Amino acid sequence: MATPFLTTSTTLSLSLSTHLHRLSSSLSSTCFPFKPNLHRVRRSPSLLASYGNPHLFNHKDHHSTYKSLLSTRILGPKSNFLQMGPSETSCSREILVKSSASDSSNTVISTLSQKVFGVLHLVVSLGIVLAMDKFLKQAFVAAAIKFPSALFGMFCIFSVLVILDTTIPAAATSLMNFFEPALMFIQRWLPLFYVPALVVLPLSVRDIPAASGLKICFIIAGGWLASLCVAGFTAIAIRKIVNTEMVDAEPMAKPSSFAPIEFWTWGGIFLASFVSAIFYPTALGTTARTCLPFLLASTVLGYMVGSGLPSAVKKVLHPIICCALSADLAAVAFGYISQSGVDAVLGDYLTKVSSNPGAGDVLMGFLGSVILSFAFSMFKQRKLVKRHAAEIFISIILSSLFSLYSTALVGRLVGLEPSLTVSILPRCITVALALSIVSLFEGANSSLTAAAVVVTGLIGANFVQATLDKLRFRDPIARGIATASSAHGLGTAALSAKEPEALPFCAIAYGLTGIFGSLFCSVPVIRQSLLAIVG
Repeated sequence: MATPFLTTSTTLSLSLSTHLHRLSSSLSSTCFPFKPNLHRVRRSPSLLASYGNPHLFNHKDHHSTYKSLLSTRILGPKSNFLQMGPSETSCSREILVKSSASDSSNTVISTLSQKVFGVLHLVVSLGIVLAMDKFLKQAFVAAAIKFPSALFGMFCIFSVLVILDTTIPAAATSLMNFFEPALMFIQRWLPLFYVPALVVLPLSVRDIPAASGLKICFIIAGGWLASLCVAGFTAIAIRKIVNTEMVDAEPMAKPSSFAPIEFWTWGGIFLASFVSAIFYPTALGTTARTCLPFLLASTVLGYMVGSGLPSAVKKVLHPIICCALSADLAAVAFGYISQSGVDAVLGDYLTKVSSNPGAGDVLMGFLGSVILSFAFSMFKQRKLVKRHAAEIFISIILSSLFSLYSTALVGRLVGLEPSLTVSILPRCITVALALSIVSLFEGANSSLTAAAVVVTGLIGANFVQATLDKLRFRDPIARGIATASSAHGLGTAALSAKEPEALPFCAIAYGLTGIFGSLFCSVPVIRQSLLAIVG
């Protein structure tokens, strides 16, 4: 009885196989544009087992096996045909699209929130620095102290950071991180804050005789180079004497470049305010306030254009000079069109009256905060400052003495009038301290003092980097000390814009040169010796 059953089972299996082959061929020709890779259907393990033992044959397993074989062999192992796949795929695609849109919107919101937070962080941190500068100024005025309040604040901030770093390092780090946006803003626009004195320079030198003017220019140019060499070579010599090995400075972040939107924005402000000021000269109450927007925009645009010049051009035409020329050209154009004259426009550029400020007054209002920010740059390089303290202090002291006595001696040799020579003695010292120094001498011309300081800074800003390269001053300490000791703030701004790692040492030399110069001229013996040399 087993034989007929086996025969029937075998026949059934072969007929099913033949039927499956015909069905797959039919489906292949009607449903698919390609020819599926069909092979002979292998016998199921359950069927093979049943051949030897019919009691092991299971009709349910047999049915499911052939259903699986039908799906796999005809459509492929990964096919979803005749299943719920298409509808599920469509739903998953909709979910993915919605998820992608949601992620995109979340990214946009996150980016906007970060930008808003960044702007608020900048405003708060910069506002605190400006408030500190204003508070110190008012306190020094109330106490009748003539010493620049910003220099005092710079050394105070530096001291506080050093103390915190020693006791609570995390607090010092948090303080640095909090003021980082303000520091980057100041560093980005640093040269711009020293430009107003250059813009109004034509008003300061017009009363000086031409012959005396040439002698003064010779003293200033030659004295700048001599002071730079003395400071730089002294720093290197002291380092060799004390046998201090030079190590790399801490990397300093560089400010971002100017975006096209900034050019277009300031350009639009310039055109709109320039035309408005021509037709309505007192639209904002006074001519100074009315001219402020376009004069400020012309100054900023000049700095942006100068910063974008090729490196070879910037060695001859520094962005600071390009900036000052741009503001002067705008003043000349407005004075000619409005028939008010260039002198009147330049007078409105820097009024030095808080109730009626000009564009120059706005820019110079940041100078105090600039000096305060130097404390943070010094703190970043505190290890190098401590390591090279001997060469820093000794080179600055010798450079300050050399600058005062060499100016007096050369003025005597070239036959410059004693009153004019005394007026340019503090040529390498920042304006605020230079004016307090010449007040100790009788008959000095404070306007000439300011002009001499500005011209010294102008020469340094334009030629300092190329000169340092020629003299082979490679390390940031020698470059920073030589620059600030010979060209004060303008030189500092010019060099630090390209070499941020030199800024801390520029800041130290910038402050100490003014301090030591003031102290030396306050000593009666030194003051009398200078007057004796001048004649």
